[in-house]
Amino acid sequence: MFKLSADRRFSPALATAFVLFSLAALSATAPFAAAQIPIIPKAPETQPPTAQKPGDAQKPEDQQPAETLKVSVNVVGLFFNVKDKHGTLMPNLTKDDFSVLEDGKPQTIKYFAAESNLPLTLGILIDSSGSQMRVLDMEKEVGGAFLRQILTDKDEAYVIDFNVDASLVQDYTRDVHRLQAAMNKVKINTGVSGMGGGPVPTANQAGTVLYDAVYLSAHDMLAKEVGRKAMILLTDGEDEGSRLKIKDAIEAAQKADAIVYVLLCADRGFYGSFGMGGYSGESEMRKLTEATGGRVINVGNKFDKLREAFDQIAAELRSQYNLGYTPTNPVQDGGYRKLEVKSKESYKIQCRAGYYATPREPLPQ
Repeated sequence: MFKLSADRRFSPALATAFVLFSLAALSATAPFAAAQIPIIPKAPETQPPTAQKPGDAQKPEDQQPAETLKVSVNVVGLFFNVKDKHGTLMPNLTKDDFSVLEDGKPQTIKYFAAESNLPLTLGILIDSSGSQMRVLDMEKEVGGAFLRQILTDKDEAYVIDFNVDASLVQDYTRDVHRLQAAMNKVKINTGVSGMGGGPVPTANQAGTVLYDAVYLSAHDMLAKEVGRKAMILLTDGEDEGSRLKIKDAIEAAQKADAIVYVLLCADRGFYGSFGMGGYSGESEMRKLTEATGGRVINVGNKFDKLREAFDQIAAELRSQYNLGYTPTNPVQDGGYRKLEVKSKESYKIQCRAGYYATPREPLPQ
């Protein structure tokens, strides 16, 4: 599998390569296709696509049999949590305790399991804009402890930091020490308008490309993976300068079947010192998390709150249910399908809000 190496920036050619390659490498278990919204200009059309995909020559032509494609188109899989009215996770429930609706129509559950040990693919996204100056060290310390707690030898994680642009500082790895080292390398961007903080020029050199970072994490990293997928954002939720909108980030995350958690970390004193009443990104972050089955946890600049928030996420990722069904509507028209999981006891279900019934792209010859 083709992946970015550490410390690589998302350059135009590289991002184009990812868009081309992700069409050929989408997981055989997810009914999604790559988003079509480019984050940066495409490379010239005269450039051979094969030059951007060095792994193609090593792939056998019959690597993905037709039988796998038939199954992947017809099954929708869901990971979700169940909580009582007090917010306590509810384990040991059975298939008969739940019902699933797609666009309001009941669906027949084909498989069901209480899965807590399936392999996990996890993205850590760290906001390194100026507003995070007083909380970044806390995020590194507590985030590293979380990774040591949650990751097993079956899991993988990567680290992205974002300010005026988005950078992959650590590619997929199971090595927690490498992940911690990558987080420790993240530095606050002190650039001002017209003075870039990174080696790749961008249209806007002052800002926080939060929405772009979520899109890249979902589309370029997680969309190609299988199984449980999640990303955790350490940010104040403020976006400034992204080329994409929040709806684009949400769509990419849903198409990648990625659960998004947002830990709102910020020193309110930073905003006060600039005459700002506070950060206002929470509402957009709630849209993102509610659409993907995650949630927003406001920790401010409190070490204990951040540690507690990571503990809650770890417990939720270990206590997920997994079910699948074959949609009664078989048409793969690219439309959005609304999902709802209900329980007989009226428990709170934390699940993604829908998916895109996107036709599978043909595999390259």
